[in-house]
Amino acid sequence: MGLFPKEIDFFEIFDRAALNITKASVLLVALMENFSSLEERAREIYEVEQEGDILTHEIMKKLNKTFITPIDREDLYTLASRLDDVLDMIWGAVDRMVVFKLTEATKEAVSMAKDIQTTTETIHKAIHKLKEKQYVHVQDYCIEINRLENLIDRDFRDALGKLFDEVKDPILIIKWKEIYEHLENASDRCEDVANVLEAIVLKYA
Repeated sequence: MGLFPKEIDFFEIFDRAALNITKASVLLVALMENFSSLEERAREIYEVEQEGDILTHEIMKKLNKTFITPIDREDLYTLASRLDDVLDMIWGAVDRMVVFKLTEATKEAVSMAKDIQTTTETIHKAIHKLKEKQYVHVQDYCIEINRLENLIDRDFRDALGKLFDEVKDPILIIKWKEIYEHLENASDRCEDVANVLEAIVLKYA
């Protein structure tokens, strides 16, 4: 019996990982809308980020223990890494807010956070459809992720422009510029996830 181990449901783990990222993005929006609970929300997001690391390690560990995978081993590894990257960028933005001791969010940061939440929710839907082998739906969700990335990219440029035009404190400009960059990078990492999913679909559809 030991020669034929039970097949590992990698998609179930990926589903948990994507749901975990969505949880982080929901908390990010809640933080942006209510800075009075900044440190509490930051601790919660840090715990979510740690859970994401555990899930990533679980995927890597199981990859090293099984000969049978539902899709190419390299694709599973890359997908796990890209999902983890999204969570790292979200946490990076939150960590900077705490370090910089900010007291309120900008409207632009709130807007970007909400679009990131929508993007992570779309990633979760795409991974669920990948498990069901509904590849057309996966592609549709990937198109939506790309559209959202373009939207956040435009918002990022507009936010920077407004920051330099309207804020007089150079230190505050530096702080928010770095946070905007982390949020924009989180969006870029979401697009990386979509690219991996599209490559998988092209390979197996």
